[in-house]
Amino acid sequence: MNRRQWLRLGSAAVTAAGNLPAWQETPPYPGVAYRQYAHCLPAYLRELALAAHKRRNDDLAKLTTPELVAERRRWARQKFWSLIGGQPERTPLNARVTGSIERPTYRVDKVVFESRPGFHVTGNLYVPTRVRRPIPAVIVQMGHAPQGKSYPAYQRLCQGLAKLGFVAFGFDPMGQGERIYYPDSSGKRTRTGSVDDEHSTAGRQMLLTGDTATRLQTWDAVRAVDYLYSLPYVDRSRIGTTGQSGGGTDSMFLLAVDDRVSVAALASAITESYATPGFTAPGSTDDAEQNLIDSAPNNFDRWDLLYPFAGKPLLISVSDKDFFGTYSPQYIASGWEEFQKLKKVYDLLGKQDHLAWASTPLPHSLAYDSRLQIYNWFLRWFRADVKGVTEEPATQPEPEDSLLCTENGSTVRNLSSVTPHQMNRRRLGRMTPVPLDRLLRLDRPPAATYQTLRRTISRGVEIEALEIPSAPHVFLPAWLFLPRPARGPRPLIVVLDSSGRNTDWHEGELYQNLALQGFAVCVPDLRGLGDLLPEMGPGNPRHARSHNDEEAYAWAGLMLGKPMLGQRVTDILSVIRAAKAHPALQNRPILLAAQGKLTVPAQCASALTPNINRLYVAGGLTSFRSIVETENYGHAFANFVPGLLEHTDLPDITAQSQARKIVLGGMLDGAGRRLPGDEVRKLYEKTRNLEVFDQATWTVDSLTKAATL
Repeated sequence: MNRRQWLRLGSAAVTAAGNLPAWQETPPYPGVAYRQYAHCLPAYLRELALAAHKRRNDDLAKLTTPELVAERRRWARQKFWSLIGGQPERTPLNARVTGSIERPTYRVDKVVFESRPGFHVTGNLYVPTRVRRPIPAVIVQMGHAPQGKSYPAYQRLCQGLAKLGFVAFGFDPMGQGERIYYPDSSGKRTRTGSVDDEHSTAGRQMLLTGDTATRLQTWDAVRAVDYLYSLPYVDRSRIGTTGQSGGGTDSMFLLAVDDRVSVAALASAITESYATPGFTAPGSTDDAEQNLIDSAPNNFDRWDLLYPFAGKPLLISVSDKDFFGTYSPQYIASGWEEFQKLKKVYDLLGKQDHLAWASTPLPHSLAYDSRLQIYNWFLRWFRADVKGVTEEPATQPEPEDSLLCTENGSTVRNLSSVTPHQMNRRRLGRMTPVPLDRLLRLDRPPAATYQTLRRTISRGVEIEALEIPSAPHVFLPAWLFLPRPARGPRPLIVVLDSSGRNTDWHEGELYQNLALQGFAVCVPDLRGLGDLLPEMGPGNPRHARSHNDEEAYAWAGLMLGKPMLGQRVTDILSVIRAAKAHPALQNRPILLAAQGKLTVPAQCASALTPNINRLYVAGGLTSFRSIVETENYGHAFANFVPGLLEHTDLPDITAQSQARKIVLGGMLDGAGRRLPGDEVRKLYEKTRNLEVFDQATWTVDSLTKAATL
C-alpha cells in the first residue's frame, strides 16, 4: 500500500457517514495482517504469573486455624531454603574486634567475623555505655549504598538506636563497603558499574552450580545473629532486625529462617509479590539475590518470607512514591493486597496489634521520618520503660575511613578473604545426569503447523512470510526463502541470528544468495529477539526502560519456572516440526546454523530431536564450566539454567546430538576468548562426526560447507 492509499483510508475514517464508528466504515485491509509480535512474550509470562497468583491465593485461603498457620510457617521456611540452595553448615565465626571508637554515650566496635570459612564480614557494633544490661539488640541491614555500613543515613539509624538504649549492629553486605569483590585499581570501588552489579555478577554464576546470592546474603544475616548471641551483654530474648531498601529485603530473608529474631521493621523493602493480578512483564525483577528462582511454580512469593514470622511484631513501612519512582507499578497495590492477607493471619492468631503498616511521601531513602517509625516500633516492643520519640537523638555521621574494620578497607586485600566467585568455583564437581527436556522446562510444542501469511517473489527467489505457533500466546514470525525454479533436494538451512530475521534478507545478501545456490533458508525470530522483542510496559519510564532488556526477561523466566533457554529451545523445535510439514521442505535434510548467543539453544535443540541432520555453531560458548571458572566472564544470561552444572554441560549436550555432522567454528570460552581448535576437539571428544573450524565465519561459503560436508 502506497502513501496515497493510506491517506485515502485515513480520510474515510474521519468522513464516515451515519452513526456507526468510523472504523466500521473502513474496508478490510488487504495486506498481511501481521500480529503484534511484541505482545507475545509478555502475554506468555503474564499467563504464568496469573496462574501462580491464583494457586497461591487458593493456598492462603485455607489458613483457617492456628494449626494450619503453624504448618504454613514450617512449609514456607523449608521451601525458602530449598529454593535458594539449602541451609549452609554453621562453622566457627572467628569473630574479633579490630578497633573501637568511644563516644559520650556509646562506643563503636569494629568487628570482623567469618560467615563461612575464610569469607569475612565487616560490621560496626554500636554499644550503649550507660544502659542497664542485658541490652536489646537490633541488626541494621544495609540498602544498596556503595559505602555499606558507613552510608550516612544508616550511620544515623545506628547512632540513634544506640542513644535510645539498643545495641545496633550494621554490617556490610556482599559487594559493598569493605566487601568489594570486583575491585578497580583502588581496591575499594567496584569495576562492575554498581553494587547491584556486584551482587548479580556473582549471583548469575552461582545459579549454574545450584547456589544463589540469596542464600549467601541470608546466611550472612543469620551469622550476624550468632555474633550477637555470643555477646554476654546482649539480651537474647530481645533481638530485632531492620533495614531499608535491599536491607529491608535482606531482613525479610532473615525473618524467614531465624526464630531468634522477635521484632522487625522493614523500610521500603521489596514488599510486592512477583506474581500479581496486574502483572506487567517482565515483572518486579531486581538484582540477583532478590529474584526467587522457581518461586512461582512452587506457589511461593516474596510475602511468604514473612509467614514464618507471623504473630511477632512486624512493621512494614513503604515510600508511597516508590511505585513510580523506584519499583514496579504494582509495588503499592501488591504490597497492600498482601498485607491484608497477612493481617487475617495475625487476626486469627489474636495478634492484631503486632502488625502495622506505615509510609512516607518522600522518595526511596532512609529519611528522617522513616527512622522515627523504626525507633518507635522497637521502643514499643523492646523498651516499654521509654516513651516514644518525636525527634531523632542528635546524630553525626563519622568519616568513612574511621569506621573501617580492615587496614585499607578491603577484606580481599587485607584479610585474603575468599570471594563469592572462588567459593562457587569450589562447588564444581561430579554431575548427576537428568533428562535435558526436564532441566530446560520445555513446553510441549504444538502439532507440526504453520501459516503462510503471504508469498512473494524476488530475483530468482520465492519468499514466504510464515507464522509458527510455539507456546501459549507465542507465535514465531519467519522468512522462508525458496529457489525459483525449485531445484534438487539441497538442505534446508534454519538460520538462528540473534539480531533477528530482518538482517541479511535483501537481494545480494546472505539468505537470498543461499537460496540462489539451491538451498531453502528459514530464518525465524525466537522469543525476545527481532520482531519478538517485547513491548515496553507501562509505569515509571525509568523502571520500564531498565527492565525492558533480555536479562530482566531471563530473570522473569527463571522466577516463573521457564528458563529463557528452554523457551527458545521450544521455539526451535516448533520451527523444525513446522519445516517437516511444509510441502516444499519435506524431503530436504536440515542444517541448523546458529551464531553467538543462539548457539546454546541450537546445541540443546539438536540433542532433543532426530530431525536436525547437521549442526553449525559459529562463535559459540565452549562450556558453562568455563563461565564458573572465569571471574570476568561474558555470556548471555538468557542461556543460564539453575543447577545446570550439577547435571550436564555443553560438550555433554552436544554429544547427545543425532546429527550426521556437527561443525564448531571459532568457539569461545567463558571470558570470550577464542579457543584453539585442538582444545575444542579435546573438550568435545565425546561428540561423533565433529568438524572444528578455527574461525566463526558466517558466509555463503561457510554455511554451504557446513551443509554439505
